[in-house]
Amino acid sequence: MAKNKFNKNWLHDHINDPYVKQAQKEGYRARAVYKLKEIDEAERLVRPGQIIVDLGCTPGSWSQYVRNKLAGKEGGGINGTIIGLDILPMEPIADVHFIQGDFREQEVLDQLEEVVGGRKVDLVLSDMAPNLSGVAVTDAARVEHIIDLALDFARGHLKPSGALLVKCFNGPGYTQLVEKFRQEFKTVIPKKPKASRDKSSEVFLLGKVLKNPQ
Repeated sequence: MAKNKFNKNWLHDHINDPYVKQAQKEGYRARAVYKLKEIDEAERLVRPGQIIVDLGCTPGSWSQYVRNKLAGKEGGGINGTIIGLDILPMEPIADVHFIQGDFREQEVLDQLEEVVGGRKVDLVLSDMAPNLSGVAVTDAARVEHIIDLALDFARGHLKPSGALLVKCFNGPGYTQLVEKFRQEFKTVIPKKPKASRDKSSEVFLLGKVLKNPQ
């Protein structure tokens, strides 16, 4: 019974959510786009000519946003390269190279290398989150695992001046995650965009400029 009530409340909040309505109106696939938009407008992360990788990109709203930011090249197309990676399928987005698979696997990385052509990446985005169990210690470990994967990916692919933006949660293990970012990046900034729901512990970590570029 409580679960039904929770689902109804969630549905009511979702339908009446201004960001959901705005996303539908502007043709974005998820309200999450406004989290990236706010962070980008404050930090100027997405710029013409960049190579940008969107980890865990499905359903694609972050890739849509980046694509719109890089559009406007004469004769159509975009000024830059966008690569989306996800285990789940994604409906195509114009000018976005989508690779379906696990980015820990060599075959998937080989496909990425083919698109990138030996160049380093300017920006890695990750809105990935694990399935949360409600058990704080378990969930903290799952979140940390996903962020470790994103950090590892960034370490191997980012330009020295590049940036990594990941989703995490302010709770058990959060301080350790910030510390991990500080070990890798010269500048680390936590972000809580307005589009993040108030009751959510969701927070984004932004790391800029690698300390020990490979």
